[in-house]
Amino acid sequence: MSDQDINRFKVIQDVCERRLKRADAATYLNLSVRQVQRLMTRLREYGAAGLVHLSRGKPSNHRYPPEHRTKILTIIRERYADFSPTLAREKLIELHDIHVSKETLRQWMIAEQLWTPHSQRKPRVYQPRYRRDCLGELIQIDGSHHDWFEGRSSKCCLLVFIDDATGRLMNLRFSDTESAFDYMMATREYIDEHGKPVAFYSDRHAIFHSSNKQAVESKHPTQYGRMLHDLGIELICANSSQAKGRVERANLTLQDRLVKEMRLQHINTIEEANAWLPYFIADFNQRFAKPANYPKDMHRPVRESKNELTDIFSWQEIRKLSKSLTFQYDKVVYLIENTEENAKLVNESVKVLDYPDGTISIRYGYRTLNFKVFDKLAKIDQGRVVDNKRLGQVLKFAQQKQEEFEKNQARERSKKAPKRTAQKRAIAQQLRALNPVLADPSTFKASTSKKA
Repeated sequence: MSDQDINRFKVIQDVCERRLKRADAATYLNLSVRQVQRLMTRLREYGAAGLVHLSRGKPSNHRYPPEHRTKILTIIRERYADFSPTLAREKLIELHDIHVSKETLRQWMIAEQLWTPHSQRKPRVYQPRYRRDCLGELIQIDGSHHDWFEGRSSKCCLLVFIDDATGRLMNLRFSDTESAFDYMMATREYIDEHGKPVAFYSDRHAIFHSSNKQAVESKHPTQYGRMLHDLGIELICANSSQAKGRVERANLTLQDRLVKEMRLQHINTIEEANAWLPYFIADFNQRFAKPANYPKDMHRPVRESKNELTDIFSWQEIRKLSKSLTFQYDKVVYLIENTEENAKLVNESVKVLDYPDGTISIRYGYRTLNFKVFDKLAKIDQGRVVDNKRLGQVLKFAQQKQEEFEKNQARERSKKAPKRTAQKRAIAQQLRALNPVLADPSTFKASTSKKA
């Protein structure tokens, strides 16, 4: 018996022994007079045990059948063992048409050690920062390296853009690495969809912040910083990862939810994931996004033309022309077309625009210069005249050179040049759009039909 039951027993016993009136007992116990009479009758028939509810210690009459509980836990153990109770309940409803309350499922998973309640976890210390007031005022960006496809594909990086005021995912993009070209393409997708925000908030990665402490950032910005400056967007770098905790916590949530969602959707490649991500973003924002303190949208319209944006979202470097109208960029010699107008450009500086799709453009002011390429790494020797008696030695030497080439893959570009991973993927997508065989020649099958 509980303390309340013991107290009730003393009061009802006093009523039975006529030391207390039933009306006074009802007022004291907050019961009706008729209920006090019932308790008196049960006390006389069953003793003190009659005052305890008869269902105490017995299973509830409204409980789920044991077979239903076993079925649900079997599904969770087989398919959703690492899911949280909330996410597991969502998938049970969406994919299996099984309805169960969230708290009931949580208790079941705790009992089966499929979930650890937050009260049993180590406490965390957070120093909160107030959210910004409006959408588009501050966008936190970060790259999350993770085994997103759980071994079905190689490890890659997810570029995350999240709004500080609302917690909305503004853009997601998978890429092989966290490179400047990848951020350029992700930012291009962002402004095409939402417009220009007031500022981006990032860490001190070399893509955003110059590693040269002696350099003045305003005079020597990074390529990404130069791009945002041309667009009129402020770039703010945080001193620690805790300062941009909004995107860091979003990365943890995505590493839990997004990985499992792609597993259920049978998504195994970066291309498939990038095509499906807009649906995930819409569902994520519907569940977790919060309204801003003020309804004003701080995004500005994009006033630059498509060609101007293409030039802005490129790797730009300055080169000086020699007397022969040539210059070197990324271990490739570029020969400017020798015309009467171009002959005046000797010793002048030109701008090299290296686009994410792998194409190159050379500008002098607002004028585009025609050029030819001489790749020092791709030189081909002309056919040699070899005496018949020495042909064996020449073939042996050629075989050794081929083995060295296959072993070393001796084609290394300049370390100062941008990484080409994003460009290779962009070129492969263009070839795949033209003809899938161009992107993957192994899929080609010769026709066996013969025309009469």
